[in-house]
Amino acid sequence: MAKNSQGGNGGPWGGGGGNDGPQGPWGGGGGGRGPQPPDIDELLRQSQEKIKSFLPQGAGSGRMITMLILVAIVIWSLTGMYRVEPGQQGVELLFGKFVKQTEPGLNFWLPAPIGEVYKPNVDRTNTIAVGFSGSADAARGTARRDIPQESLMLTGDQNIIDIDFVVQWRIKNAADYLFNIRDPQATIKIAAESAMREVVGQTDLEGALTNQRSQVEEGAKVLLQTILDDYQAGVFIAEVKLQQVDPPKEVIDSFNDVQRAKQDQERSINEAVTYRNDIVPKAKGQAEKMIQAGEAYREKVINEAEGEAARFISVLEAYQTNKEVTRRRMYLETMQAILMKSDKVIIDSGPNGGSGVVPYLPLPELKKRSGGTN
Repeated sequence: MAKNSQGGNGGPWGGGGGNDGPQGPWGGGGGGRGPQPPDIDELLRQSQEKIKSFLPQGAGSGRMITMLILVAIVIWSLTGMYRVEPGQQGVELLFGKFVKQTEPGLNFWLPAPIGEVYKPNVDRTNTIAVGFSGSADAARGTARRDIPQESLMLTGDQNIIDIDFVVQWRIKNAADYLFNIRDPQATIKIAAESAMREVVGQTDLEGALTNQRSQVEEGAKVLLQTILDDYQAGVFIAEVKLQQVDPPKEVIDSFNDVQRAKQDQERSINEAVTYRNDIVPKAKGQAEKMIQAGEAYREKVINEAEGEAARFISVLEAYQTNKEVTRRRMYLETMQAILMKSDKVIIDSGPNGGSGVVPYLPLPELKKRSGGTN
């Protein structure tokens, strides 16, 4: 393209314009001709002249330009070196499109503006507060502010409960975390509130306040992780912790009165159970003792009756065998039993045929006088 060398006002690219017409946007003259494109050859020539003006004159100027261009390319390439620190995960992009993830260490990727690298921290545990704002360790009403829109929930028995809790989470997949959700913090908070409402909606008020807190925490954690996995959010839920679980502040005094009445009822029941546990075993023991005594007496009477019957039968058999001997023996045994219980005086015939008292040692009388001791 030939250079326009006419006089007049020059265009921005060096083109001459006519003196009698307006200048075009590319420096072309008016007078019926439209806008002219820039002269590429002229631009290159001017650029080379400007570079040469900074370089020494000589035959090696072309090679020097080439070396400078190569050095610039090498320096630009070296900017593609990057380090992923421990606890981070590298995410490489090519023209804004995700390519791959890299592990901690020294890596290389195409430098900007062709390539780009993100290095999010995947070991840091983040905390989100739901139901309140401020520090999770601060007492309510001081450094933290309650948010009823988030904390008031409906329980399974149609009661309202005020729950504050925190969610602890980490990044488990950096690429999903960066590109699949727009606002991770807000998304996790909304999903956590939804999961907690579903779990609390299946739990009674009494259980949520007392002995089912751990089940509520675990259920909300599992459900929240399932929701985020469905979103492919690249987030791992480490823990869901309940901070404060109370009835709404408008009814908390009445609720406390009900709780105290329930505690009194529980105490009375426990006292009654303790008394029952003390009395019933004693009564059962006495009843068992009486039963065993009756059974022992029954066995004794039966055995004695059977023994007497057997003895009578044996005497009868002996009597039928030898009546005179048996009669004599029964007489002697009967007299022995009678005389053993009475005072006795033995009278026998004297040496001259007369009667006399036989001297004897009065052991029964001595025994009575000594009080029955030997």
